[in-house]
Amino acid sequence: MKKKTIDQVLRSTWQAIAKMYNEEASKYNSSMAAGFALLSIDPKKGTPSTSLGPKMGMEATSLSRTLKSLEAKKLIKRKPNPNDGRSVLIYLTEKGKINRDASRVAVLKFNQAIKNEIGDKSLENFYNTIDKINELIKNKKKIFSF
Repeated sequence: MKKKTIDQVLRSTWQAIAKMYNEEASKYNSSMAAGFALLSIDPKKGTPSTSLGPKMGMEATSLSRTLKSLEAKKLIKRKPNPNDGRSVLIYLTEKGKINRDASRVAVLKFNQAIKNEIGDKSLENFYNTIDKINELIKNKKKIFSF
């Protein structure tokens, strides 16, 4: 059997997770990206649109498309930022808060199912490994200077 690379395992796992979330979200006429955006918006204070992209790891064009879709579905509303006339704050509508809660439940159920299946110690090891991978990625010299 051919040995898989770390990036193959990460990518295929992420694709499976995205597919699972998208299948669940489609029951609510939504998507994983929409759910993730709703979860990234502060339900009380709103969130500056400029901070959503970096927070979600999304490019500006993808984020803009997602926000337009959420606005068309009346899940969010945009208001001028009173502290900065150049920026806009994104707020959840009541419908958006309901969808955000549904997204939150889906994420919590998935996390609990994984935890139940592999246990606390394995989950802690997983997080430690992912943290170490992210540290290595930030310090590219350790990866590419051999």
